Amino acid sequence: MQADASNFAVLELFTERRDMMSLPVTEQQKPIGLISRNIFMSQMSKPFYHEVYGKKSCIAFMDKEPLIVDGAMSIEDLTFRAVEAGEKALADGFIITEDGALAGVGFGLQLMNVVATMQAEKNRQIMHSIDYASVIQRALLRTSDAELRATLPDAHLEWQPRDVVGGDFYFFERHAGGWFAAIADCTGHGVPGAFMTLIASSALSQALRELGPRDPAALIGAVSRAIKTLLGQDGAGSGAAAGHAGSNDGMDCAFLCYDTASASLRFAGAKLALHVVAPGEETVRAIDGARMGVGYVDTPAGYCWHNETLAIPAGSLLFLTTDGLLDQIGGARDIAYGKRRMREQLLARRDAPAGEVAAALLQDSAAWQGRQPRRDDLTFFCFRL
Repeated sequence: MQADASNFAVLELFTERRDMMSLPVTEQQKPIGLISRNIFMSQMSKPFYHEVYGKKSCIAFMDKEPLIVDGAMSIEDLTFRAVEAGEKALADGFIITEDGALAGVGFGLQLMNVVATMQAEKNRQIMHSIDYASVIQRALLRTSDAELRATLPDAHLEWQPRDVVGGDFYFFERHAGGWFAAIADCTGHGVPGAFMTLIASSALSQALRELGPRDPAALIGAVSRAIKTLLGQDGAGSGAAAGHAGSNDGMDCAFLCYDTASASLRFAGAKLALHVVAPGEETVRAIDGARMGVGYVDTPAGYCWHNETLAIPAGSLLFLTTDGLLDQIGGARDIAYGKRRMREQLLARRDAPAGEVAAALLQDSAAWQGRQPRRDDLTFFCFRL
């Protein structure tokens, strides 16, 4: 609509085009304002406005400072500009130009639909990537599953990421004269946690190649130093040395090495414990790990974890878990599942196969959780020697 057009012309156009919500006003093809249908019709419906304003220029009711954007602007930038301009730009629309000339009018609803479609596509691509990352993460655990089944007939290893991918991992490997096992809870869950599992499991594999499996405490130390170095948390870089490390990530873990000839188990832990139910005993024995996490900024590079060498009676039930089981909120008072309930379940099924013990724990944990959301990844290792 040209700036010299009358308000009667605008009224006629709005009457004919009931789908038209805003009308740009131009002067020599350059947009100078925007007339909102709702505002214009409301004003012209007032007494005597037809007589007073009908023949006057349409600029009388136009917004003289509409949002004007270039047609080449990206959707992201346009969205920010529209939000910054406020409700007026979203409700009444905005003017689109090409080389300064009027090209069209955009509306908030259209913009929101475009943004929603783009976001849905981005989410679809992200979820596709995460699903594929889950395939990779599970593939990395598959060798341990096969080794465990071939070595311990009465064992169960439960791994449930809170999200599609998770921050817990496990490792199992046979070696000459025995086997080595590990479970670990890395910082975070979801994608960040999954990245940490790749770092930590790679560090563990490297440590096993260099040190062998018979000294779990030394292996934890090697993994801790590797994580600190890889993430710049060892004070070697300028940022870390100045007390400004870019991250503070690590893991809690439990490492086991079993020697078949001596029927002895060597355990070392970092904030995780080994639980043992021996035949004939009425309590669950807990062998606690050190209270020092692995790889964190405040973990000394030279910290030494210690091994506990245990003579395990035949038929004993052993249990390792990350905190995903113990810290799950639920019950009538919305409190953590806790060690007491876990011990009760272990004792109640002390003579049952490991798979039945695991199933009972999962069922009891799910009942405890109720409608509460899952707080963390869940991993536990239950086996009988």
